Amino acid sequence: MAGAIASRMSFSSLKRKQPKTFTVRIVTMDAEMEFNCEVKKQILDEKIYCPPEASVLLASYAVQAKYGDYDPSVHKRGFLAQEELLPKRVINLYQMTPEMWEERITAWYAEHRGRARDEAEMEYLKIAQDLEMYGVNYFTIRNKKGTELLLGVDALGLHIYDPENKLTPKISFPWNEIRNISYSDKEFTIKPLDKKIDVFKFNSSKLRVNKLILQLCIGNHDLFMRRRKADSLEVQQMKAQAREEKARKQMERQRLAREKQMREEAERTRDELERRLLQMKEEATMANEALMRSEETADLLAEKAQITEEEAKLLAQKAAEAEQEMQRIKATAIRTEEEKRLMEQKVLEAEVLALKMAEESERRAKEADQLKQDLQEAREAERRAKQKLLEITTKPTYPPMNPLPAPLPPDMASFSLTGDSLSFDFKDTDMKRLSMEIEKEKVEYMEKSKHLQEQLNELKTEIEALRLKERETALDMLHNENSDRGGGGSKHNTIKKPQAQGRRPICI
Repeated sequence: MAGAIASRMSFSSLKRKQPKTFTVRIVTMDAEMEFNCEVKKQILDEKIYCPPEASVLLASYAVQAKYGDYDPSVHKRGFLAQEELLPKRVINLYQMTPEMWEERITAWYAEHRGRARDEAEMEYLKIAQDLEMYGVNYFTIRNKKGTELLLGVDALGLHIYDPENKLTPKISFPWNEIRNISYSDKEFTIKPLDKKIDVFKFNSSKLRVNKLILQLCIGNHDLFMRRRKADSLEVQQMKAQAREEKARKQMERQRLAREKQMREEAERTRDELERRLLQMKEEATMANEALMRSEETADLLAEKAQITEEEAKLLAQKAAEAEQEMQRIKATAIRTEEEKRLMEQKVLEAEVLALKMAEESERRAKEADQLKQDLQEAREAERRAKQKLLEITTKPTYPPMNPLPAPLPPDMASFSLTGDSLSFDFKDTDMKRLSMEIEKEKVEYMEKSKHLQEQLNELKTEIEALRLKERETALDMLHNENSDRGGGGSKHNTIKKPQAQGRRPICI
């Protein structure tokens, strides 16, 4: 017993050991990455329950943090085949292939273009912190009736759960509604701020569990109070520096984005000029070939026309000779009738031959005229080809480039030790003074979350048809029931339930 008494420490003594002012610790990138990896590991190991649609969104931010901006030429189909991005429970819950999951993750991954690695990791944590089991430490306890329960300690307060349901607390005690917490040996006592509400008591299995619960209560309550106090001058200066650094990084990212856009525009212009130059070279080559063919055709037609003209002259000469021969035969008619008949026959043959010679001569003349006309057309085509080649060779090679767009531009909580029990009292004097600021932050957060919630609902509706009901776990069914009730039973909604008037016992 003496050891147990010696091991108990008062909250007030712990508070006195802490300095009145505190220094804001700057988390390094390595520490933040390690914390983010730990949260991701807990989600993948299903130590933190995550709905399927939220799992896909978290996976897209994890890919953005690892691979940077999405590039279709680099991030081709199957580049996520070796990545572990979704809990096995989610994969087994739907009749979907790995390619279908990758397609949905990539669709959201492409929307995160422009986000830096630290921004993607921060968005990952912002989404993860809204999960029901995020940041909750569970302890097995028993109430006065001996019923086994779970005690959850997180940044919002203390929560009592059924062992089979870690998502929805049966009752919650927010830090600003707790007046005193104490333990004696294995019995732990929670005294609400409202004295009309009965004290809640429970027993833990070991004394060291009570010590651990007490330490977690001290740390979480201290952070709860710090978040509701006005920032010190040092903290305000550091926040201002952080905002300036964030603005500087944003400007730097915008500058890099503009430079990248200008570089891509210049590359596109260069490719277009090269394409047009190649096209003009091809046109010039085709024009030269057409000119050469026209010249060859013209030479052939001229040669054929010359041959036809010579043949026409030869036929005309033969026709003249035949005419002379006919005249000679007529003049030298012989005496006898037989000779006369023979002479008449020869004359008739000569006439037929002369007629044929005349027809052939006329045909040859017409053919010569046609060849002359074809020669003229060939020379006209040659002249047009030369003119087109001249136009192509004199055309400007590089078009004027469009000008590129200009670059875008406190009171501390008092603690007391009473009798054999260890206790501390809370005073919430800063709540009224900071209520307006808290409500304003809450409204801004809800506006930012509206678009995200619409995306989650859209994905949930899209994959609902592939859901396997027989593979649902108890947490999946509880999450679905909470979603059907509109989230009325979540830990965020049970914190500020109005207390009934009058003194009543807390029963579980």
